[in-house]
Amino acid sequence: MRQAGRYLPEYRALRAEKGGFLVLALDSEAAAEITLQPIRRFGMDGAILFSDILMVPMALGQKLWFEAGEGPRLAPVIANRAALDALVPDPRVLEPIYATVRRVKASLPHDVTLLGFAGSPWTVATYMIAGQGSREQAEARRLAYADPALMQALVDRIVDCTVDYLFGQAEAGVEAVQLFDSWSGSLSPAQFEQWVVAPTARIVAAFKARAPQVPVIGFPKGAGGKLAAYARETGVDAVGLDESVDPAWADAVLPEGLPVQGNLDPLALIAGGATLDAAIDRILGAFPNRPHVFNLGHGIQQDTPIEHVEALLARVRGR
Repeated sequence: MRQAGRYLPEYRALRAEKGGFLVLALDSEAAAEITLQPIRRFGMDGAILFSDILMVPMALGQKLWFEAGEGPRLAPVIANRAALDALVPDPRVLEPIYATVRRVKASLPHDVTLLGFAGSPWTVATYMIAGQGSREQAEARRLAYADPALMQALVDRIVDCTVDYLFGQAEAGVEAVQLFDSWSGSLSPAQFEQWVVAPTARIVAAFKARAPQVPVIGFPKGAGGKLAAYARETGVDAVGLDESVDPAWADAVLPEGLPVQGNLDPLALIAGGATLDAAIDRILGAFPNRPHVFNLGHGIQQDTPIEHVEALLARVRGR
């Protein structure tokens, strides 16, 4: 969950030297350094590849850039079939990511897992259709209703590219991968089945046919009551829980023995003190008979005090 980043002074120093986010993500030496920074500082059990879910749209032919203070922008927007057909895929743009993985793998302690990732098709599609992030994903939802054939064609392209991308990461050295569906919570149950569950199941099946030894973690943020169906129907090896999920409920409804990841609220980490301790203990006590990777329920915030991360690690390791 964005282990590295703006809350670390060593990251801020490197960014000031190198430039913007995209420059860092496509500079394999810099991206490897950023991936390793939390491992050096905190001794985490796993290192999370420093990259972005929008690498796949770049590989599919969209131009990607970041506006200062506003986030990513993509062009051309996919508003009709002509725009989709005009894209010229270029998988070579993913080569720096694989180079980053190889660099990190060569430098990590042998007992630290390297995790790669990609965006899930629905979430990636929302950016490709709107040209940027959007709070309610209205453009993508409208398109899915108005022209399901076009949405399916776009999702199919994302699925195929994502399978290749994850396999490229696995070949380069990642030991597990995660699929981020950050906007899955905006969909109705029927659309969730169509645009989240079905494409994810296709990715998992195709990826496992090529890399059966690499576990896949699925993270359908905001899925709520649809989480159990996601876990049963997609074939993922583990499920990430966002901070809105009651961990005791998740333990009760998810398939027996399925590992889970999460789900500390990033704002509880910022609060620290007794609030943080109580939240940690509640999560740790929720999975007495289930494999559990302790993690945040979403990305770490840039104003997170480093001493709170240290306190979190001490409490989790002390249990």
